[in-house]
Amino acid sequence: MTEYDGPAAGKHPDEKQVGPVLRRRDKVQAGTTTDQRLLDSAGPSEWVHTDPWRVLRIQSEFIEGFGTLAELPPAISVFGSARTPMDSPEYAAGVEIGRALVEAGFAVITGGGPGAMQAANQGAVDAKGTSVGLGIELPFEQGLNPYVDIGVNFRYFFVRKTMFVKYAQGFVVLPGGLGTLDELFEALTLVQTRKVTRFPIVLFGTQYWSGLIDWLKDTVIAQGKASEADLLLFHVTDDVEEAISLVTKEVGK
Repeated sequence: MTEYDGPAAGKHPDEKQVGPVLRRRDKVQAGTTTDQRLLDSAGPSEWVHTDPWRVLRIQSEFIEGFGTLAELPPAISVFGSARTPMDSPEYAAGVEIGRALVEAGFAVITGGGPGAMQAANQGAVDAKGTSVGLGIELPFEQGLNPYVDIGVNFRYFFVRKTMFVKYAQGFVVLPGGLGTLDELFEALTLVQTRKVTRFPIVLFGTQYWSGLIDWLKDTVIAQGKASEADLLLFHVTDDVEEAISLVTKEVGK
């Protein structure tokens, strides 16, 4: 066995190959080899925040989500405010909806947080069904609620959103804030553009949602920014049984 003596004979001194990339003349960059950087434990750590590394993290989140959720039974995603008090009628409705969805043969998927999300997970657990929480890394601590039986925490909102849609047959949307509106309008857009089909969207709480619906009618549609047919993309109800019936009917259960 011989020691490595440097560049091969005839190798141009102004040429350097790094992996599949060849650099020559003034494009050669000084620095250590890839193996050296890999094995140098004292090296800089900024690389974990670079875009190529983020790509791998994003990929790993998709793989983890797909692997965890692929064998779920038919499911419905339930959205609503994390600030819904536990002693409120809205929380009680969330529990009832979670329970009724399980009794109708669905798993329940939520954002895994407190408030309305916890209510739906609690209802699913009460009915001995599958209770799923898809959490998100936030600047303030939130964590998964105690009624989540299968939980996945994500770094990236767009990966989490994909899971909500991919593994659900429809949405039930309880009163909520900006995060709830974000999920609602993304779902409406996916249905409107036919990126997803047979995807019922039920808004629960007519009084809460009436102002938004009036704005859609009187401003958005009135100014030609949307069509009257877009109002058919969702249903509004105050009745738990009707909400479950609408979901059941549209997904063929």
